[in-house]
Amino acid sequence: MLLPGQAHAERTEHGGISSVEEKGDTGDGEVSSTVGVEISSGGSDTETSGSGQLTPLGGWSPPACWYAPKWTAQEAAQSRLDGMVDLSPQHDAGNAESMKDKYINGEHGAFNVEKNDEGYWWGAYKNPDRLGDSAAMECNDMPFWVDTGDEPPADIENAITPEILAQLAYEEIRIPEGTATLQPADDRQVVNLPTWVSLDDATFHPVSATASVDVLGISATTTARPAGIHIDPGTDDALTYPESGDCPLGDDGGIGQKRPAGAEGPPPCGVKYLRSSEATGPYPFQATVTWKVSWTGTHHPEPTDLPSGTFGTPQDVTVNEIQSIVR
Repeated sequence: MLLPGQAHAERTEHGGISSVEEKGDTGDGEVSSTVGVEISSGGSDTETSGSGQLTPLGGWSPPACWYAPKWTAQEAAQSRLDGMVDLSPQHDAGNAESMKDKYINGEHGAFNVEKNDEGYWWGAYKNPDRLGDSAAMECNDMPFWVDTGDEPPADIENAITPEILAQLAYEEIRIPEGTATLQPADDRQVVNLPTWVSLDDATFHPVSATASVDVLGISATTTARPAGIHIDPGTDDALTYPESGDCPLGDDGGIGQKRPAGAEGPPPCGVKYLRSSEATGPYPFQATVTWKVSWTGTHHPEPTDLPSGTFGTPQDVTVNEIQSIVR
């Protein structure tokens, strides 16, 4: 949830809930502003601790800052909008007059106190994970008033919407850190023997995160679904199946395939090592999963795509060489 508030940020995690919380003090008790993100696991009770974060493709990233309700009119009057309003004419007389006209001399009283229950002063928030990012400084518009039920000014970029909530939820999606199943097992690999690769469909299922702003009555859910994997054998002395190393999602929704009894020929998804790992140590095999991401939200029931993301967990593979004598 996003509620009126201000000041510094901290992250908390408990019971499968991860939230980004900003806390502050208006001088009349503590208030808070929270982007509440509930992590779900597609109907599973899979534990989310130890899970990984998606890496978006194409260099895309969620907003580093945004605007949302931050103060009621009374809170704004008590805090002078957290000291951001400079009414000192000795510094800049023109700016002081402009500030007075905007915040003090309005028709509804100083800081709109007569409309305390009819809207909020909106202000900037920074993504606590990107406080050092220059993009977090781009939300530098002064606080502005929005009546309940009205849209924020059209010229304000990154004013919170269901779409921006969806982008913030993207960052909170946690992908299970499962490893690929190798047949033969990763410690029993043999030179020139094709290895079948598959992923456990009980682990690699859709995962979602939901963000909401209760005072605005808006929310968005972002969902990531596994779409395929890319195999990196961890050495150039290997062949991948298919040659590109890209294994698509199967018709049954699975990724890769376990080796059926009596199977001959190359696997539909797999690898063949051409050299023993004895001299170099285990190869850092990795199956990187590509996840297709989409969102739905308030007044937006149809799924809309966001940039796909990737996640992979490396695993050591020991490849042995079997010597044989032909007589």
